[in-house]
Amino acid sequence: MTLDDGRRARCLSVLDGSERIRAERFLRREDRDRFLASHAALRVVLGAVLGIEPAAVAFAVSPTGRPSLVGQHAGRLDFNLSHSGTHALVALSTTARIGVDIEVHRPIPDLLRIARTHFHPREIAALEEAGPEREAAFFAAWTAKEAFVKAIGAGLSMPLDAFAVAIPPAPAELLEAGGVPAPAWTLIGLAPVPGVTGAVAIDAPRARCRRARLPADWADRLSV
Repeated sequence: MTLDDGRRARCLSVLDGSERIRAERFLRREDRDRFLASHAALRVVLGAVLGIEPAAVAFAVSPTGRPSLVGQHAGRLDFNLSHSGTHALVALSTTARIGVDIEVHRPIPDLLRIARTHFHPREIAALEEAGPEREAAFFAAWTAKEAFVKAIGAGLSMPLDAFAVAIPPAPAELLEAGGVPAPAWTLIGLAPVPGVTGAVAIDAPRARCRRARLPADWADRLSV
């Protein structure tokens, strides 16, 4: 993703100082612009829900990378951000912890080796039997697992083989965590466009998601 000068300036105008410092650490312009655009879009979404300007949204990031609102709006909602390639997903909830992940598909020749190294035995067995749909099933499992880890805020401290998710064609579901039946979480698989897989994890049973898309000119509407 590469922004033109006008959109780059508009995205920068709504970020806070710490976000601007993080953006400058990226060596490649493409990576820097992806960070700018996704974080500006996150602020647009949060600002719309909170009824404030995007630049007025205040949040902090925990040591494990989990963001949360601070200041006068602290605790009003839970949110999460993920981006891959030119795509980004924002998830938010006013009632439960929530996590999100998105991945652009890419060839993974050693897919089963990665799964056998990191995944739960139940997931490995299902992927070994997946046949021609194995790659799609792998990305569905990967995003579901990442969304769950991000929702609980564990970061890298929680190994991916400590819990199991359902593998397609089974519906998205958290099967077990810590060797016992899973608590009442909702996992929702997403396919926003061909070749891209996403997932949302919500700390509530049988939760539902309402999906929306920012207009193509959202960045042009930001004021510098």
